[in-house]
Amino acid sequence: MTDLYCVMGHPVEHSRSPWIHARFAELTGQQLEYGRRLAPLDDFAGTVAAFQAEAAGTARGCNVTVPFKFEAAALSRHLTPRAALAQAVNVLSFREDGVHGDNSDGIGLVNDITQHAGVALKDRELLLLGAGGGAAGVLGPLLEAGPRRVVVANRTLGKAIALVQRHAALALQHHVSLEAQPLDAVPGNFDVLVNATASSLAGGAVPVPASVLKPEALAVDMMYGPAAAGFMAWAREHGAVPRDGLGMLVEQAAEAFEIWRGVRPPTAPVLAELRALVEAR
Repeated sequence: MTDLYCVMGHPVEHSRSPWIHARFAELTGQQLEYGRRLAPLDDFAGTVAAFQAEAAGTARGCNVTVPFKFEAAALSRHLTPRAALAQAVNVLSFREDGVHGDNSDGIGLVNDITQHAGVALKDRELLLLGAGGGAAGVLGPLLEAGPRRVVVANRTLGKAIALVQRHAALALQHHVSLEAQPLDAVPGNFDVLVNATASSLAGGAVPVPASVLKPEALAVDMMYGPAAAGFMAWAREHGAVPRDGLGMLVEQAAEAFEIWRGVRPPTAPVLAELRALVEAR
């Protein structure tokens, strides 16, 4: 019987994950099916349980997208160290001893920035916007990449402070200056800006002034397609190098695929194909 996987979120109909995992399966010779599941905002756990029950023992895991990454962590019986630190999960694996939770977002972002965008993070200054599930998932791997300074800025400062405090030991281990700031008072300017807020998804304006950007800074939005268009235009207008979240999406999916299947799929050709598809629409 074919192993089943899916992506769960709200919304989820826009997700490119089914296409990505289908291509990974083709390129690696793996047999699987991967679909979408819309989870009600008030019943993520029930949607996971229903998927497992309906799949008659063939459900092997799912990716989790907004807004359920914190709930996915709470649902997991076992957490990897990086997921436990983030307290956010985007990869669920269904195993005999229960649900295992992991987070592939951060390594996906770092791999995209360093490999596909060709930007080194070592000794750079980074600004991370947001303190929700997306930001929580990427902060640890960003710190491990060895930047000189990371600022987490969020509208609710207390959430940014809590996220920074949870990662303080990791920052110290990698000799990174880590601090929390409110969105409307971010000091200095940065080599790399990562937007992990919901502003793009909601069609809102970029939540910080362009003064946070150094000349030719890399400005990454974790969204992609039409949702990222406003951010990309803003970055380009202010002399930054814009990048959407397609590369991160492919790289985090590759990490999830390896967690599930034990095989690392190629990402460069899949990203090139996906970008061509998205830009043709």
